[in-house]
Amino acid sequence: MKKEMTIVYDVHDGLYLNLTNRCPCACTFCLRQTMDAIGNSGGLWLAHEPSYEEITAAIDGCDLTRYREAVFCGFGEPTERLDMLLRTAQYLKAKRPELPIRINTNGLGDLVNGEPIAEKLSGLIDVVSISLNTPDAAEYLRLTRSKFGEPSFDAMLRFAKDCVRTVPEVVMTTVDTTISHEEEARCRAICDAIGARYRIRPWEE
Repeated sequence: MKKEMTIVYDVHDGLYLNLTNRCPCACTFCLRQTMDAIGNSGGLWLAHEPSYEEITAAIDGCDLTRYREAVFCGFGEPTERLDMLLRTAQYLKAKRPELPIRINTNGLGDLVNGEPIAEKLSGLIDVVSISLNTPDAAEYLRLTRSKFGEPSFDAMLRFAKDCVRTVPEVVMTTVDTTISHEEEARCRAICDAIGARYRIRPWEE
């Protein structure tokens, strides 16, 4: 495991922010199980969790006009550092107000922080993308190996419902080829009931 300090990196036309390596899950399909980096990002295993000053210095080294969005996504669950995530989002909004901000999350932020967090995202986060993975609670736990156990699936769905009320766009995702078409249809029904957009994403993304 190579440790570096890649705080920001590019994916397509997005500026990605890597705040932490902590995660309550050990998903069977997670890219960090088999690699140190994504694309040309350099190592995403952090030597230490970056301070606010290190994060803002990394952002200041980027031309924000080049990007279509900023995305909190690295080798960890962004809501593990919720206060830093929100503070960084405020900084980005001040520097370039029109730049959309997205969080890629496993949706377990309420369990991580011990309280509902969707309200705190209001006004700062434009898109929340949540890994739904499967329509089945037991299979979800088998795939994610969440440290929170059986409550995880329902907590993720509750978080998604809360975000629909507080964030402009909520997307729930599954990975292409990992579930059946029948399961995808059930996932779409879950998203429709919540009011989220369903997206089937490529495995390598």
